[in-house]
Order: sequence, then C-alpha cells, then structure tokens
Amino acid sequence: MSDTTPRKRRGDSVIDGDSARNGGTGDGARASDGAKDRRGSTATTSRLSTRLARLLNMIPYFQANPGISAAEAAAELGVSTKQLMTDLNQLWMCGLPGYGPGDLIDLSFSEESIEVTFSAGIDRPLRLTSLEATALLVALRSIADLPGMVDPSAAHAAIAKIESAISGREFAGPLPVPVEAPAVATVRSALEHDHALRLVYYSASRDVVSERVVDPIRIVLVDNNSYLQGWCRQAEGVRLFRLDRIEEATALDEPARPPAEAAADETAALDLFVDDPAVPLARLRIRPDYAWVLEQYPMHKVTTHPDGSVEATMRFATLDWMARLLLGFGAGVTVLGPAELVTAVRERSGSALAAYAGLEEVGPA
Repeated sequence: MSDTTPRKRRGDSVIDGDSARNGGTGDGARASDGAKDRRGSTATTSRLSTRLARLLNMIPYFQANPGISAAEAAAELGVSTKQLMTDLNQLWMCGLPGYGPGDLIDLSFSEESIEVTFSAGIDRPLRLTSLEATALLVALRSIADLPGMVDPSAAHAAIAKIESAISGREFAGPLPVPVEAPAVATVRSALEHDHALRLVYYSASRDVVSERVVDPIRIVLVDNNSYLQGWCRQAEGVRLFRLDRIEEATALDEPARPPAEAAADETAALDLFVDDPAVPLARLRIRPDYAWVLEQYPMHKVTTHPDGSVEATMRFATLDWMARLLLGFGAGVTVLGPAELVTAVRERSGSALAAYAGLEEVGPA
C-alpha cells in the first residue's frame, strides 16, 4: 500500500492542530495545569526530565530503525502516537549553535514512516572535556549511592571507564560493586518484569510496620531520596515507598496491574506532605536559634515575631509520632495547638521529668 499521508519536512508547519491548542509543545496543557498544581516545581521538573531523556534517545533510535511507522515506534518508546508526533515536531527546533538551515535536526515523517535526514551530530560518539567528565562522575556516584535508581554494577562500570579515560590508563575493569539490599534488588526486578510486589514497609510518619500488595509503576527521586511509586491495593491509590524503608519485598507470580490513569501520571503522590485539611495541623513557635527546623521538616512559616521567633504550621499523621518529634527539640519549639497535641507533649515531658527525679532520689549505687 502506498504512503498517502503527507510527510512533514522542514519548511512545513512545525505545530499541528492538537499541539497548537496545547500551546505548541504537546505537553502544553499538562505544563499549564502543572504550573497551577499543588505539586509545583517537583512535578514539572520530573515531567520535563523524562521528556528530555526521551527526545535524546529518539535520533539514534530512528537512525537504527529507518522507515519505522509512528504506531510501532510509539509502542516501543512507551508513548502515544500523538505524543510521538509532538516530540518529532519538537526535535525540529533542536540542533547545533547557529540554529539555522544545516544546524537543526531534520526529519521526514508521517504516521506511516519516520526517517532522520540530518542528526546534527547526535549519532557521533560524545567527547567529554575534563570538566564535563568530572561533573558526570560526581553525578554517577551520587545516583549510584541512591538505592534502586540504577543497576549498581552498570553504574560502577561506567564510573570505572570514565575514570580510565580521564587518567589515560588502560581500563582494567570495574571495582567491586557494593552489595545491593535484597529488597531493593527485588523491587527493581519486579519493575523490569512487570510483577506485583508484597512489601513489608516501615512508615516513619505513623511509626508502624505494615504489609501490603503494590503494583509498581516506577522509581522516582524526591528530596534526595529514592522511592517506589506504586498503586497500593489496600489504599486504592498511588503511594510512595521510600526504598531504604522497605524491610522485605517479594515478587508475586502475577502481573502488576495499576490503573492506566495512575500509571500515566508521572507526578502522582510526588508531594509527600500534601496540605490535606483532613490531616491534623500543628501550630508551633520556633526560637530563632532553632530556625533550621523549618528547612529540615515540612513546615509552613506563618509569621515572624519581633523577638525573631517564628510561628509555623506542620501536618502530622499520628499524635504519638508528632509528640515524640517535638520533645526532641526541647525548649526550642513550643506547641501552640491543637489542644490534644499540647496535652500529649505536656504529659510526656512530665513523665520524663518524673523519671529523672526518681533516679536522683535513688542516687548512685
């Protein structure tokens, strides 16, 4: 059957009707919504990073598969046909400095066939400067230390090769790789093979260990910690499970089946501390020399008093956990409300003082 669909080349309009309605990028509607979304910059950054990685992979992919159809390519790349066509339009705007004819990536494509006519050098091996190689090494070491983000053996092999290239020494093979936690290895394997998981998980916010069945979706990085993003069958919603708090993980002999909408939403549950009015809200007064707690905990500053102290609020899951946290700050943080939290902190501190008084009465042995 002959190709009757018009093929797009440079000089044609680079924005189709759907893209124009979405602001010209295909992700426009989502980006616009994301700007107003309570998840804010974390969600937007995650989405843009994913798209950037996809765009960088497209040129070598299409060069290795010339003439592939849009439907087949979209299936292999894990996107919709509409998103793929939008990405191809975006690639037209990328290239070498100068950004004129002969500088920008050029493609000829329709839904029946896609071909790269000018790669702008993306197909050539990357030559790193010493500064770029050092930055890459730092980034690789950082991500290799985060559980579950990459295959440790692959990351350390890449580190060894880059170090060898910088030093000019012959590559002698990677150094011994740190042993990956069994639970983390199981999670990565389940993601790769699309299996459901049974997790034994410690929840720091509730100070409890629970067992639950999860349909894994992806591993994400939030606030320098790696999390499994998955559909929790008990909660019937997307949840984040910090990988270093997964005590046990067992791959089940059944496929993962998260709802399509949940799997498609890359930003679901990325805000770990949603300002949910159903969750209790603590009101706190923080001394000036304890202002650092505002950066270490999910607190929202309300006002600053003349003496430099700060009034702030913080959501908490359980009364016991919040009371223990506040007792650890001593006199640096004063609880203003709610009343039940004030009472809990007062009773716990009173019990602690009574225990110390009893030790003083007994005296040394």
